[in-house]
Amino acid sequence: MTGARQPGEWARHWSCAALPDLDLLRARYIRHTFPRHSHEGHVLAAVTHGVEDIGLPGGTLHAGPGTVVMINPEVPHTARAGAPEGWVYATLYPSARAIDAIAADTTKLRGTVAFTETGVADPYAARLIGEVHRAAEEGNALAADSVLRIAVTRLLTRYGGAPATSAPRAAGARDAARARALLESRMADPPTLEALATELGTSPFALLRAFKKQYGMPPHTWLTDARVRRARRMLDAGTAPAVAAAEVGFTDQPHLNRHFTRIVGVPPGAYQRERARTYKTGPERSR
Repeated sequence: MTGARQPGEWARHWSCAALPDLDLLRARYIRHTFPRHSHEGHVLAAVTHGVEDIGLPGGTLHAGPGTVVMINPEVPHTARAGAPEGWVYATLYPSARAIDAIAADTTKLRGTVAFTETGVADPYAARLIGEVHRAAEEGNALAADSVLRIAVTRLLTRYGGAPATSAPRAAGARDAARARALLESRMADPPTLEALATELGTSPFALLRAFKKQYGMPPHTWLTDARVRRARRMLDAGTAPAVAAAEVGFTDQPHLNRHFTRIVGVPPGAYQRERARTYKTGPERSR
């Protein structure tokens, strides 16, 4: 897969300069598939046409028009078309900090919060998500911020709660966490699975099993996702895609293009151009 857009597909991934804790994606995908990945913040998506099939730890969610999809931070998932015509959606990516702050301001929830449902039929909330997009596209930061808070408050009031509690970490989970830290620190030149297991004093198979159980994906898949995350931060800061590719450990820019497009939904060049336009023109850009 080269990252080229298929006929009939379109996508825009951008941010509003006045809302630094929010990214937005509006797209139609037909043949594009998102590999297993996760996000540092929340995902709030409203499907308007077609069907999106989302692969989650508990099974596959079939999201049609009027469905609001809520995915908490670091939850591994995939996505692909669930119908021949693909799907159209508007997605918000608010940071966990932003969601926690709205919860504290407008609900009885405190501390770190989460959504307890993944997919719900809520046409009104879906329309609100679309309104956030329209306001952001028009450069109306006041409206985008206001409607975002209304939408998030509605979703938290109906489907919000505390994150699921996890059991005390066993030795395998501790090994997985140490492996993740090592991979993150050696992203550009990672060790083999055998070398990583030897350094941690375990076996390759035991580490593979523990890592997948802890993070929902094997180490090599997690590393690709982590490389794309770091590349995004570098692109946000103005680093050229070719430089970012080398810094995070991709063999060349086409390698970055392929994985970035699959995970983020747009090529790195288009992603960076939208960022440059957003921060150059700000909320008062021409319509």
